[in-house]
Amino acid sequence: MTSAMVLAAGLSTRMRPLTQHTPKPLLPLGGRALLDHALDRLAAVGVRRVVINAHWQAARLRAYVAARQAEHPVPELALLHEETLLDTGGAVAAALPLLGAEPFYVLNGDGFWVDGPRPALARLADGMTDDVDGVLLVHRTFQISGDVGFGDFFVDPWGALRRRGEREVAPYLYAGVQLIRPALLAEAPAGAFSMNVCWDRAMAAGRLRAVVHDGLWFHLSTPADLRDAEYVLAARLTGDTR
Repeated sequence: MTSAMVLAAGLSTRMRPLTQHTPKPLLPLGGRALLDHALDRLAAVGVRRVVINAHWQAARLRAYVAARQAEHPVPELALLHEETLLDTGGAVAAALPLLGAEPFYVLNGDGFWVDGPRPALARLADGMTDDVDGVLLVHRTFQISGDVGFGDFFVDPWGALRRRGEREVAPYLYAGVQLIRPALLAEAPAGAFSMNVCWDRAMAAGRLRAVVHDGLWFHLSTPADLRDAEYVLAARLTGDTR
């Protein structure tokens, strides 16, 4: 697993005013940009090729990535500028020629997590067996602080997923990290589309699985979410000093 894509093109309107002039992946958490955390996680599991898409405040993102490359280079890094937003699935489909034929990670650029006993990315790799085209990282809905609605998925003991139905509350939420084969995007629509299109097709064929995260995961949608995450990290590192 040596390739990955980081999704960094979104407008992130719910995080305004912090994202009025800054792309959300460049917002700081724990003293470092969210994008830095993502790239460090990928490097730690041996990823050498990374594609990052950009749209909102693309020039700032490009400058930041260039400065980081000077100090912590990714051996193969490409920044794809989207003139119009392609959504999650369209962005990954556009990057396929750069990602290669093997399974690759896809990370939301605004995601942040703390690993449990084993790195979450390594656990996803363990779940990428020959009979699946994608493995999603999910987190327990009840453990998440913030507005997460009614959850996303049910997960059976073998990791198979089912979407939440009408009037159901699902125990798991997608955690913004996935490991997928290029085949997952076979026959994908042209232009902008959501990865949900590909996930639904794979679920129907029994070729999508989930790994339940066993560490901390932070829902970062609003400035209040980011502030609360800072408090949690500070308490985890220094203890409660009140």
